[in-house]
Amino acid sequence: MTATPRYFYRKADKLKSRKIIDSLFVKGKHFSSFPFKVFWLPQNKDASLQAAVGVSSKNFKKATDRNRVKRLIREAWRLQKMPLQDQLTKKNQQQSVFILYSGKEIPRYDLVFEKIGWIIQKLLKISDEAN
Repeated sequence: MTATPRYFYRKADKLKSRKIIDSLFVKGKHFSSFPFKVFWLPQNKDASLQAAVGVSSKNFKKATDRNRVKRLIREAWRLQKMPLQDQLTKKNQQQSVFILYSGKEIPRYDLVFEKIGWIIQKLLKISDEAN
């Protein structure tokens, strides 16, 4: 019997530190894949990979809409982050990631899933080039 992979998004995987988030925006590198802008920084002391999600209140006035978009992004991240997390663990690296949604309407889940997959592939490529 093979064990199926378990996909978690635990407290240790969430980027909560205000200092790290501020340093991500100041010192971190970024790339875009519309409607996402991804900030990343190869540093973090708690876990191999930590992520945070943000949605502009300028584009979404209602908190329920912002929360819906953040839930979609976090779910797509949770299901697809394993290859990146495994690679970082093998290379003994740490990375902080902040995903910012800049679209003006609530996206479909399949679009979010596809874009987050592309973002993870790009982060894998970046961590390969770092070594």
